[in-house]
Amino acid sequence: MRLDKFLKVSRIIKRRTMANEVCAAGRVTVNGKQAKPGAEVKPDDIVEIGFGNGATKIKILKLQETVRKDEATELYELIEGGK
Repeated sequence: MRLDKFLKVSRIIKRRTMANEVCAAGRVTVNGKQAKPGAEVKPDDIVEIGFGNGATKIKILKLQETVRKDEATELYELIEGGK
């Protein structure tokens, strides 16, 4: 699954266009490497997203094309940071 799509489906970032912009600005890393919006992600990848002054680090648990809002947090585990 594409990184920007995962960020949107998991509701970490509300809109895919915004997820795309955040990735393109260089504020997202996957397994310690800067990632573009089209980077492929898989379970067990560590994603770090820079938001303003802080950062959120998550571990991807599973991938799904669509998910209900109340089940979105089951796709990832929060390692540090958070909203």
